[in-house]
Amino acid sequence: MAEQRIGIIGAGIVGLAIGREITRRQPGAHVVVVDKEDRVAVHQTGHNSGVVHAGIYYEPGSLKATLCARGRDLLRDYCAARQLPYDEVGKLVVAITPDDVVRMDALATRAGANGVPGLRRIDAAEITDIEPHATGLAALHSPHTAITDFVRIAQAFADDITRAGGEIRLSFPVTAITRRRGGIEIGSRAGTIVVDRLIVCAGLHSDAVSRLAGDEPAPRIVPFRGEYMLVGPAKRDLVRGLIYPVPDPRYPFLGVHFTRRVNGEVEVGPNAVLAFAREGYRRSAFSARDLRTLATWPGTWRLARRHWRTGVREVYGSLSARAYMKAARRYVPGIGVSDVFRAGAGVRAQAVDADGALVDDFRIHRLGPITTVRNAPSPAATSSMAIAEYVLDVIGAQPD
Repeated sequence: MAEQRIGIIGAGIVGLAIGREITRRQPGAHVVVVDKEDRVAVHQTGHNSGVVHAGIYYEPGSLKATLCARGRDLLRDYCAARQLPYDEVGKLVVAITPDDVVRMDALATRAGANGVPGLRRIDAAEITDIEPHATGLAALHSPHTAITDFVRIAQAFADDITRAGGEIRLSFPVTAITRRRGGIEIGSRAGTIVVDRLIVCAGLHSDAVSRLAGDEPAPRIVPFRGEYMLVGPAKRDLVRGLIYPVPDPRYPFLGVHFTRRVNGEVEVGPNAVLAFAREGYRRSAFSARDLRTLATWPGTWRLARRHWRTGVREVYGSLSARAYMKAARRYVPGIGVSDVFRAGAGVRAQAVDADGALVDDFRIHRLGPITTVRNAPSPAATSSMAIAEYVLDVIGAQPD
């Protein structure tokens, strides 16, 4: 029997986790991961905040809730086995207004349904026991929320694939996907690859590449730039772990928060500003093609009508460091605008349906021998190993 060839488009952490899982389950298969960049984990994985989520926020029973819980445990064990950084610094979700407290208690019920380990509600005095420089009326404490280095994890997944005989083909921008009698042809300016099965994990370009594979138009990716501040060395010790606001359930972003990184730095952010390019890491980044795609998608305009007030506020915070830090100082008053400086940015591949609804859960489509990962936002990095299991279970459960 001929060796089965399985192609994966996208060398981010999800695509690499899937490739690794294939080598574990199907030792006779030949895995080929392709990516347009010259190294792995360049985009969403490479701009990730490094938080291993415990599963507080997600709708019980959703893929996010289920795969986050499973993925967290798999990731912790993998990091221990490979001696990769994994530090359970803990998270506080802090309520600073009475309305926050009401939403926080509802969030605690959701987190309980998701089996978040060790989660407890604490009062104002207990907040300062955990984070001496934080302030609030009450908080949820998640002691097992952790931080790691997702780029190093992705690189380890890539090493696992190549050690098992697979390939990582970089600088391979996909321009065509064609089904032929002999398999699925992946075309690129760098050459052609023919595979028996294909999995698309193209992140910021997932909609466009999925369309090449014959998938439907929806959902479409609307990119949001998340900008960060870094706390200067003199004030880093004011944050021990992770300090988050209570999120607005109407919006998929978690709000500006404080994050300690495994390298000792402390970030503030991110905000969420509409980007005018899929890879719009700078404010000046502009792509006529990407902007045309945004403008011609009806969901973009419906989304804008629904959330324009939030959008204006986010843009103001993007332009003004003082406005940006005004929200953050409500949680850690000792860190102000003079204590931070602008750092990098990431771009979130936010999937939006034609009706303007933000796609919150993971969304994975099956098209015979082709599987497309159409929406994999946070906590996709945390869930990556569990997403890999799920994708292969979906492939195995359905006929071509």
